[in-house]
Amino acid sequence: MSCIPAKNTRPEIVLGKILWRSGIRYRKHYKIVGRPDFVIVSKRIAIFVDGDFWHGHNWKLRGFKNLSEELATYKKFWVNKIKNNVRRDMRVNVALRKDGWKVLRFWESDLKKNPDRIMRKIMTVYEARNPAL
Repeated sequence: MSCIPAKNTRPEIVLGKILWRSGIRYRKHYKIVGRPDFVIVSKRIAIFVDGDFWHGHNWKLRGFKNLSEELATYKKFWVNKIKNNVRRDMRVNVALRKDGWKVLRFWESDLKKNPDRIMRKIMTVYEARNPAL
């Protein structure tokens, strides 16, 4: 697992290029709770690009009814790893929202399928956010 990158993954690179071309300037892996993949500090927007397998979305791609059904096919190590990731994601979302951040999470597979849709969502939030810092 040490060979699996946690930063600068392909989905992050793709989204970073899209954001940059759209004129949105960001910080990567900003030092706040959860270390979001991208942070737009002036708007207090935290963006995560979650890998389908690591964050519990792979069940949809593989045709299972739900996450529990997929996890039943895994060894205990992977079940615990994925469940812990999902719980951590929820805790991070709550903590960031409490601190006034808008949290956006996107699945790796959705970014691959429809990057324009994701960019529209980000732009909608970006244009609407005017937080008092």
